[in-house]
Amino acid sequence: MTETEQERLQGYLEDRKTMVDRALDRYLPAAGSYPPVIFEASRYSLFAGGKRIRPILCIAAAEALGGRIDAVLPAACALEMIHTYSLIHDDLPAMDDDALRRGKPTNHMVYGEGIAVLAGDALLTDAFRLIADEGAVSGADPGDLLSVINEIARAAGYFGMIGGQAVDLDSEGKGVDYETLQYIHRHKTAALITVSLRAGGILAGGTPRKLSALTAYGENIGLLFQIVDDILNVEGDAVLMGKETGSDRKRGKATYPSIVGMEPARRKAAELVVSALASLTSFDDRAEPLRLIARHMMERKT
Repeated sequence: MTETEQERLQGYLEDRKTMVDRALDRYLPAAGSYPPVIFEASRYSLFAGGKRIRPILCIAAAEALGGRIDAVLPAACALEMIHTYSLIHDDLPAMDDDALRRGKPTNHMVYGEGIAVLAGDALLTDAFRLIADEGAVSGADPGDLLSVINEIARAAGYFGMIGGQAVDLDSEGKGVDYETLQYIHRHKTAALITVSLRAGGILAGGTPRKLSALTAYGENIGLLFQIVDDILNVEGDAVLMGKETGSDRKRGKATYPSIVGMEPARRKAAELVVSALASLTSFDDRAEPLRLIARHMMERKT
C-alpha cells in the first residue's frame, strides 16, 4: 500500500471505530447497572481496545452498496459483542489459558472465571436482543432482520465459530492434516468475518449477486486474517500485539506455519489478497475501503 492509501484507510478505520464505540456505549447498560459486576466485566472486555474490524466490515459492505450506516449499526455492534464474548471464553484456563489480551489482564484474571463466563454469555445473548430491538433498528425490513439473525447465529454456532473452536481444541497436540486446518480456520475465524459482510449487504438491500461477491470476499479475507495471526504468533512483536507470542507452538495448535511452513503460509496469504480483490470487480469506488482493508490485512503487525 502507498503512504496515501495507508493514510486514507487509517482515517476511515478511525472514523468508523469511533462511530462503533459510541454506539456500543449507548446500546450497553451503564457499568453501574445492577448487578454492577456483570456490566463492569462485560464493558471491561468490550472496551479493551479492539480494532472493531467485524463491525467496520459490516458498515463498509453496506456503504459499498449505497446503504445507510445507521441502518446497519445495531447489527455491526452485535457482531462486536459476539466477537468479544468469544475472546473472553477463549482466554479462560479451560481454553487457551491466556493472562493478557490487548496488553491488559484478561477478563477472568480481573473478575474471576465464573463472572468471565457470565460476561461472555451476556454479550452473546444481548447481541441478538440488539439486532431485534425495534427501537435500535427502526425502519429495517423485518424479513432482512430475520435473515441477519439467522445467518449470524449459524456463523457463531455449531456450523461456524463454535464448530471451528471445538475442532481446534480437539486437535491440540495431535497430528493434523491440511483439510482439518482449513476447517478450523474457515469456521473459527472466517465464518464471523464473512457474515459481518453479508449482514451489511443484506441490510443494505444487496442483490443475490452482490451478496455472493461479498461472501467470496469475506471467505478470502477471513482465512487471510487467521493465517496472518498464525504468522504473527511466531514472529510478531509481543509488545505491539499486547499478548504473548509462541503460544500456538506451546499448546501444539494447528497453524499454517506448523503444517505447511512459513514461506508457503506467506504465499497463501498473498494469494488470498488477490482473490479477495478479484471478488469485488463488480463494485464501484464505494467499495474502496474493502479493497484497502484486504491489502492492509496482509501487512498488519497486530
